[in-house]
Amino acid sequence: MKKRIIHSVFCLLLLLFTSCGNKNQEFTVCGMITGEDTGKMLYLENIGTSKITVLDSTGLESGAFAFRYRRPDVPDFYRLRWGNQIIHFAIDSTERISIHADGAHFAQNYTLEGDTAESQKIKELTLLQLNTSQRYNELQKKYEAGELSLDRYQSETRAVIDRYKARAKEYIVSDFLATSSYFALFQQINNQMIFDIYDKDDQKLFGAVANAWNTAYPESLRALQLKNLFATARSATRKERPIEVTEGDFKTLFDISLPSIDGKEIRLSDVCRGKTTLIDFTAYAIKESPLHNLQLAELYDKYRAKGLEIYQVALDPDEHFWKNAAASLPWICVFDAQSVYSPIVRKYNVARIPTAFILSKEGEIVQRIEDYEQLEGNLAGYLNSF
Repeated sequence: MKKRIIHSVFCLLLLLFTSCGNKNQEFTVCGMITGEDTGKMLYLENIGTSKITVLDSTGLESGAFAFRYRRPDVPDFYRLRWGNQIIHFAIDSTERISIHADGAHFAQNYTLEGDTAESQKIKELTLLQLNTSQRYNELQKKYEAGELSLDRYQSETRAVIDRYKARAKEYIVSDFLATSSYFALFQQINNQMIFDIYDKDDQKLFGAVANAWNTAYPESLRALQLKNLFATARSATRKERPIEVTEGDFKTLFDISLPSIDGKEIRLSDVCRGKTTLIDFTAYAIKESPLHNLQLAELYDKYRAKGLEIYQVALDPDEHFWKNAAASLPWICVFDAQSVYSPIVRKYNVARIPTAFILSKEGEIVQRIEDYEQLEGNLAGYLNSF
């Protein structure tokens, strides 16, 4: 207690000093880490839209720390990194933040003082995400151990995600311009975003936050990021050509190369050249699979002569089962051995199966499909236009 009181006085004096002559130019983050090896380095880092940058670091011989750094022109996100543990916070109108943390549970057991209303919300969202991630990973382990069927695994993980989204949505709709709202939208589990920009309900949230940030900070990188994300996703769901792709081409952004039944690698970019292609993410082990493939067979038979191709990615846990089930299917069937944990699943942000994407003959994603009852109408429109 004495150690914390002494450091609180030190921190207060530092804050008073930095507020004189530096107002609106710098922000200060100081505090105390207790109950842990103080030989570790503490890092102050900026969380950009595409990378994380180390701004400063310090050793903690006494447990006390203090960082001063230039304030951003628009609200921005920062973090303290202690080993592999992280505390997130935001800087907008805030000039001073004091953080006291227990080193053993640095990322969870800490207090905030100062102008920290938004950073407190970010803490609450972080803890919510950590709890959601823990439950999600528990289900993964049960699935891998054979304790859950694929159907039950999907339904239970979906329920876990939906609970997070319902709670996080309360933060977002309370103030679309808040840094906590932006933070909530971009939380991830296992490198996959929880809110799905291609989901029609989630897309509305992205749009509302994008509009708020674009109005308040029209030239900021985060406003432009939100604007581009929303515009690209909206164009896909409205059957328009993608509005903007900022880097790379089809092969670097969306390409897939997976083995077919005979073991030959089949590349999506080769398949879709000159054809309208349906990428179908599914699993033959789910109970809906027979009816799903029957529906695809009817469409394939009807539109194949008009240039339709199907590239079906199986996410089954059992390759032998997949081979037997896919042997009689007339379209291209490939297998992803990493199943629902695949980087391809994350790249396409597939949150549930089956999920499909329509690609133009130029290899551009023009629409995401989750409601297969609407698939023929959506698909026919593209086929007739090429």
